[in-house]
Amino acid sequence: MSGTRVPERVVVVGAGIVGLSCAWSLQEHGVEVEVLDKAHPGAGASWGNAGYLTPSLTVPLPEPSLLRYGIRAVLDPRSPVRLPPSADPELARFLLRMIRHCTGARWARAMAIYRELNAQIFTSFDRQWDGGVPVRTAETDVIAAYTDAHQAAGLLHEFEGIVASGQEVDMRMLTGDQVRALRPQLSGRIDCGVRILGQRYLDPVAYLAALADSVRARGAKLTEDAAVTAVERRAGKVIVSAGDTRLEADAVVLANGAWLPELARPHGVRMPQYGGRGYSCSVAVTEPLRGPLYFPATRAALTPRGDRIRVVGVMEFQRPGAPLNRARIETTLRAIRPLLDGVDWADVREEWVGARPLTADGLPLIGATATEGVFIAGGHGMWGVTLGPLTGHLLAELMCTGTRPRELAALDPLR
Repeated sequence: MSGTRVPERVVVVGAGIVGLSCAWSLQEHGVEVEVLDKAHPGAGASWGNAGYLTPSLTVPLPEPSLLRYGIRAVLDPRSPVRLPPSADPELARFLLRMIRHCTGARWARAMAIYRELNAQIFTSFDRQWDGGVPVRTAETDVIAAYTDAHQAAGLLHEFEGIVASGQEVDMRMLTGDQVRALRPQLSGRIDCGVRILGQRYLDPVAYLAALADSVRARGAKLTEDAAVTAVERRAGKVIVSAGDTRLEADAVVLANGAWLPELARPHGVRMPQYGGRGYSCSVAVTEPLRGPLYFPATRAALTPRGDRIRVVGVMEFQRPGAPLNRARIETTLRAIRPLLDGVDWADVREEWVGARPLTADGLPLIGATATEGVFIAGGHGMWGVTLGPLTGHLLAELMCTGTRPRELAALDPLR
């Protein structure tokens, strides 16, 4: 793409943290931007994210143990992993392709790519802070808690793979008493824990609002309730259709999360994608949570929210627009209830579901498509918030300089 003319006007489809970060970074290059969203900024998977910014936990989803765990999980009604009740050929194709990537060798190759991305996570958020986004990420340690020391073997094995890839992991094993000293809400059922040092977290709701305000303040138009139905190139321009509206631009960025495949497929994107829906809610606590708390055995992530705790869990393979199933939230709350003290389990609020955009190989899709002027920023799975600002920075560099950053070579949407 070397020598490509810098686009003067770009339409970004999707106003989650990935789309807004693309808009923000394009503005850094002086590009005029308009952002469209089918609902409103932050309404998708970004809103209900746990807000962990944890390079030590940001890894490819497909890996060997997923096969063993996944088969048991989908057969267990108490499991945080659920398949849809009826057959879905698209899901079947996605899962079969993902299974091919559940090998140690492929996980190691994908982890080497994540290592390069993980090294830049904090810098990418600091860049937005320095550029005027008025919400700073909080430095913290993440505590992973277990009822049995044997349960920690899986996380420790994952850390071994991360370290083997060349990425450092600063962690400490803790006794039950030590972990309760750091997170007093933990009950006597907790036998041990792992303290993961040098991480960060944020409140996704506050951060998305601040980022959207920053993009608007720089002159961008954010259009809500605009469901994009088609993107095509015509007469040297990209035409974006949303209802009766037709927008013309030099380029478009498709960053609409789990809804990406339908718009991306006509432009040569063939990597199987599917929505892994996550659920979240908040519960009241008598004492504020001191920092992120993770229960790997139940796949539940907790973060502070003032006098409440945000609880995020479940991996439900389901169509993005399917209604919220409250039984999924109950599954997570029932699993963690014995592990926490000082929680008002009758005061459950902010129940939410959102589809996390998964790719079959566990790697994001960031870059140009087969159609000139059409770019992709998606497929981040559970790491959309974590990698959103970095994605925007790298894609804007590609679009505005004509040179592809080395980090994007393996993330080619046409792979």
